[in-house]
Amino acid sequence: MDTDEILFQKRLKELADKAYMGSRYCFTDFLSMAEQSIYYQMERELSYVPVTVSGGTADCERVMLRFGDETLCGYEEPFPIACLEISPLTEKFCEDLNHRDYLGALMNLGITRAMLGDIAVVREQEGACHAFLFCVERMASYIINELVQVRHTRVRCEPAERIPQSVVTRLERKTVQVSAQRADSIVARLYNLSRSESVELFRAKKVFVNGRVSESGSVRLNAGDKVSVRGFGRFCFVGVSGETRKGKLNAQADLYL
Repeated sequence: MDTDEILFQKRLKELADKAYMGSRYCFTDFLSMAEQSIYYQMERELSYVPVTVSGGTADCERVMLRFGDETLCGYEEPFPIACLEISPLTEKFCEDLNHRDYLGALMNLGITRAMLGDIAVVREQEGACHAFLFCVERMASYIINELVQVRHTRVRCEPAERIPQSVVTRLERKTVQVSAQRADSIVARLYNLSRSESVELFRAKKVFVNGRVSESGSVRLNAGDKVSVRGFGRFCFVGVSGETRKGKLNAQADLYL
């Protein structure tokens, strides 16, 4: 375990202790998948304090942890998460922007990644791009005032009137044929990788199943398991719908777009 992981573990323990001893809510910033995996390794150790998870809406990849609940604290406190909509000033001249473009523009403002949650990019039928950004609430005003351009496109940033659930949870059903219900086989087929390339992703700790890092590709996926493959995307495993005449399994997964 490296120094950063040790420090992160200590930080989680400090937040849990503050919440428990002070009967008050304590929140993390937005956590990466690797940080979430560290928390799940400590979940039993920290079980003396209630913990809930949210990224702003359903199925967000980057999430906050909230230590404490109404029973412990005596009151309810929502997650300090704001949702902002980023839209072009002139849709006619909007570039074809992607997640990396929006993230780069935000990072150029001096904002650390921990302050930012998921960024969902929406392309209108006319071709204009909009984005919905989840961020730490205390950063919202700064982003609204300072984010005026993404690449060469002038933009406006304002609080979202509603949090669009469908923006974050757009799915595409895909069926692949595998010889076994192993995670490495399914990952390989879904992302058009060789078996050795898929295995290497597991060895490099780039695959997370239900928020926990998975170093063994032989793990059997069950219906409802959510898998994140760093550099490729995320999917929810639906299950096996049947077999082919040659004995292959028809494995189904919903890919997050």
